[in-house]
Amino acid sequence: MSEKVITCTLNGATLTAISGQSVAAAMISHGERINRTTRIENSPRGIFCGIGSCFDCLVVVDGIANQRACITEVREGMTIQTQNGAGT
Repeated sequence: MSEKVITCTLNGATLTAISGQSVAAAMISHGERINRTTRIENSPRGIFCGIGSCFDCLVVVDGIANQRACITEVREGMTIQTQNGAGT
């Protein structure tokens, strides 16, 4: 079975991914390890649990904040942004 390559954007840059891949996996494969910053101390956060139990990997997907990158499947044309603070 062949893998379908899809294209989306990450912080305005083109990102290619494999259909079925999580947003987190696509980000990591492109060298982006920081998904968000905390709202008070502006501390960087990335993948921690990788199974949707924690909320360290929150990103903005298609304008909707607080999406867990580790359990969100990447889609063709998706717009992904790293999240600052509470997602505002």
